Amino acid sequence: MQELKGTGVALATPFNSDLSVDFDGLAKLVEYNINGGIDYLVVMGTTAENATLTAEEKDAVIAKVIEVNAGRLPLVLGVGGNNTSAIVAELKARDLSAFKAILSVSPYYNKPTQVGIYTHYEAVSAASEVPVILYNVPGRTGSNMLPETVLKLANQVENIIGIKEAAGDMAQMMRIIKDRPEGFLVISGDDLLALPTVTAGGDGVISVLAQGIPNLFSLMIKEGLHDNYTEAYKKHYTLMPATDLIFAEGNPAGIKALLALKGVCSPEVRLPLMQATETLQQNIATYLSETGL
Repeated sequence: MQELKGTGVALATPFNSDLSVDFDGLAKLVEYNINGGIDYLVVMGTTAENATLTAEEKDAVIAKVIEVNAGRLPLVLGVGGNNTSAIVAELKARDLSAFKAILSVSPYYNKPTQVGIYTHYEAVSAASEVPVILYNVPGRTGSNMLPETVLKLANQVENIIGIKEAAGDMAQMMRIIKDRPEGFLVISGDDLLALPTVTAGGDGVISVLAQGIPNLFSLMIKEGLHDNYTEAYKKHYTLMPATDLIFAEGNPAGIKALLALKGVCSPEVRLPLMQATETLQQNIATYLSETGL
């Protein structure tokens, strides 16, 4: 699916000072990314703080992104969890017509076996009317979806079209790239490994940082995909400190601090997350000033 190559962003959910959803800020964030050259938008990922949104808020956020985007960029919807039957029920009930694919995280907390992970995704795929992108993020789920499992799903389940790989392990990433079937997308879920993934033969990134610095980040990935590695790596090394900064106190506190400095939305997050400290906000402001970003 060529339209999901390049730079996707896992959209944050802006909040007002009373921690209600800031729909004006959300609209501004969507426009900021469209104008910044982003290739597609991911709604209701981890960065959206979906764990602290009510079902009604999730529906309202999804509807707002669809409305503001107005068909300009491809959309991907995050639909995942550790209760397979609940995910299947949600997929059967939800209108997915506005989305090119769903992004579904590997089950967390209950630590299934590799066979359990495979069988879970079989059920998710069968219930989804749109293609499925796997999401492996062991640092959050507590289990690693091994390359063998990924490749088995890629080869045997027709509706599974790619993986967002966020294990932070380039050797694991390269094993998937090496043996994947034709057309299967390998997408970095780590901002720092986005360009290395592309230069190893991968297809792009679903990024946190890119929504704050969309022009430079998306250009870096485009250059990488077109084998212009010298220019791409110049941008990579410019962006490296920003990656460290936005994750220094957890996600999305850091990226929301950066977006606030850009005038896009407030830095508010919901408990148990905490807003970025003044020190971090100042460090991000210094970085933006020194780099001219």
